[in-house]
Amino acid sequence: MPTVSLCMIVKNEEMHLARCLESVAELVDEIIIVDTGSTDRTVELASRYTPKVYSHPWKDDFSDARNYSFSKASMDYCMWMDADDILEESDKDKFVQLKRSLSSDIDIVMMRYHTSFDEAGKPSFSYFRERWIRNCAEYRWVGEVHEVIPPKGKMIYSDVAICHKKIGSGDPDRNLKIYQKMIADGKLLKPRQQYYYGRELFYHKRFEEAIAVLEGFLLSGEGWVENKIEACSICANCYNQMGQEQSALLSLLRSMSFDLPRAELCCEIGKYFLEHGMYQNAIYWYETALNLPKNEYSGGFMLPDCYDYIPLMQLCVCYDRLGDSEKAKDYNDKAGACKPYSQAYLYNKRYFDHL
Repeated sequence: MPTVSLCMIVKNEEMHLARCLESVAELVDEIIIVDTGSTDRTVELASRYTPKVYSHPWKDDFSDARNYSFSKASMDYCMWMDADDILEESDKDKFVQLKRSLSSDIDIVMMRYHTSFDEAGKPSFSYFRERWIRNCAEYRWVGEVHEVIPPKGKMIYSDVAICHKKIGSGDPDRNLKIYQKMIADGKLLKPRQQYYYGRELFYHKRFEEAIAVLEGFLLSGEGWVENKIEACSICANCYNQMGQEQSALLSLLRSMSFDLPRAELCCEIGKYFLEHGMYQNAIYWYETALNLPKNEYSGGFMLPDCYDYIPLMQLCVCYDRLGDSEKAKDYNDKAGACKPYSQAYLYNKRYFDHL
């Protein structure tokens, strides 16, 4: 059975760290904690779980810190988690089974990363990340921000999921400052970094700058297709915030020049037509979203609700406004089958019950 080193980089995580380690400590064979300058009780708490707690200077470079943590690992695989991540109880048996069944020729194990949750605690935003990586010099992190291990070797996709459950808010400006420092230092952003820099500008409501950066990324002809599709979505959001609805729609449609439609963007296009009273057009796009298969293994960001619950709810609205209460109720019932606890579904149910 392969052995696993849990490798973490932390700073001022006394609020999260014990919760994270309690969720996974008994399942891994070694815990490596690299502290990058905590001023709270983080190091004290870490020392309760492992003697392998190291100090490493923060250099505005996540890859540097993660690679240092990997360098201290002695097991077959390195597994990374952030302090505000947890392994849910429901995934622990699957984690153990994975260790027992993993073939010795596997280099990287991809696991789901749930980063947002609905009112019932079910994942509403997920994607796959490299989670177990063979412990050898061939596999190292790259990128100062939104660091990644370039995929190579033999990979498998696991059903085990890690959940990101942050308590409170962190430093919202950290990533943007790192990118700005890189640019000030004369570093040329690679396509993937351009994409993420544009995303940070959008988060900071610097919409025109975000569009300019993302347009440069899209026009370069380089980069990963999933990032290109997401860049179109972010540009559309920027245009909407600037009151340029037509440009937003064109940006969403542009995404289809890179690959087949994604349900997430089809729902956004449907929303445009719904808000403009063009219900048949909206129905077309919501039905398209509903009929698209989930490609969970594309590596892109996924909003699971866009493949069933959201288009079903919006089709309910469209048909209600067209005066077809029977069809509207049918779609609401189908949405309720997806999320019987949804307040929107329950509100609609009461509405149809009184018709």
